[in-house]
Amino acid sequence: MIIPVRCMTCGRAVGGLWEKYKELLETGKNSKEALDELGIKSACCRALFLTHRDNLRAVSKFKP
Repeated sequence: MIIPVRCMTCGRAVGGLWEKYKELLETGKNSKEALDELGIKSACCRALFLTHRDNLRAVSKFKP
């Protein structure tokens, strides 16, 4: 749904980097280049970005 504010393994704050990551991907950079540019070096944080799916728009269509 929404990317976690902190990495669940190491505790690094990564939530604020998601929008920048998406922008870098839209400009034509691959995932490795985007993560390197953002300074995300640990495997746990990289896995968090690579496996995250942004489903917020799909879920927001449903009413409680």
